[in-house]
Amino acid sequence: MHRFLFALLFFLPATPALAWNAAGHRLVAVIAWQQLSPASREAVKAALAGHPDHARWAERARSDDGIDIFAEAATWPDDIRNDPRFYDEDREPPTPPLPGLPDTARHKRWHYVDLDANGQVRDGELDRQIVQLTKMLRSGGKNAQISNSLPWLIHLVADLHQPLHVGRHGDEGGNQVAIENPFNPRLTFTNLHTYWDDLPGPPWLRGQRLEKIAARLIEDSPAPTQGDVRQWRDESHRLLGEAYPTASGSLLPIVDEDFRRRSREIANRRLVDAGYRLGRLLESIFSLRVSRETP
Repeated sequence: MHRFLFALLFFLPATPALAWNAAGHRLVAVIAWQQLSPASREAVKAALAGHPDHARWAERARSDDGIDIFAEAATWPDDIRNDPRFYDEDREPPTPPLPGLPDTARHKRWHYVDLDANGQVRDGELDRQIVQLTKMLRSGGKNAQISNSLPWLIHLVADLHQPLHVGRHGDEGGNQVAIENPFNPRLTFTNLHTYWDDLPGPPWLRGQRLEKIAARLIEDSPAPTQGDVRQWRDESHRLLGEAYPTASGSLLPIVDEDFRRRSREIANRRLVDAGYRLGRLLESIFSLRVSRETP
């Protein structure tokens, strides 16, 4: 039986790498929202209102408040992975254009960057795309470009702070690393990436409960230095040594109490870091846009 289970784990299709789950991305967004001035919040809210999926976000959040729309927009680049309106550019033909979007590609390579033992990029575009999206938003481009670029930037800054999204080249960000997690009886055998994805909480986390958890994270963790995209990337990469469990279970590396505690601490710290840094970055972008547009 054990040998059958062990074999089954490695023949199951790998779970797509999603970085933080929806709860994680919303938590980062809520923390970021706290760093924005009232004028920047209004500018961000106006930009997101021009996105073609704005009505979907409002329906999902059951709210049209700026903070709730902002939190839902943070999950959009993951949501489109299962949306038939979009396509995988590496293996599918383009889908019909959508009004208000420059393309309908899912851009899966934007979500990660793999480094080799020497710290050189081997695959993925995560850090590079954050730089490009920031330039786009700073440039004061067309409204449709701003509305499309903003959800991507919100999402990818959070992705960059998840250690397994600045991963080791060859194990697909931990998707190919099977582990045993006795703390989750519904999913005792899983892969490492899924374990890290789910650390922030259940993916349906929204509203007041979401904001309370974000407030607690802010209270428990000091604000980080801002740094730049290269620093954020290298911080995540250095954390990889702590991202893999080393204890042995019955079949696989196991999540023991010590690893569980340390991984939760790292996840909480990285969520807070991402939220502060995203908020400051967006404030620097949109406060300038507001000043340009103010008569």
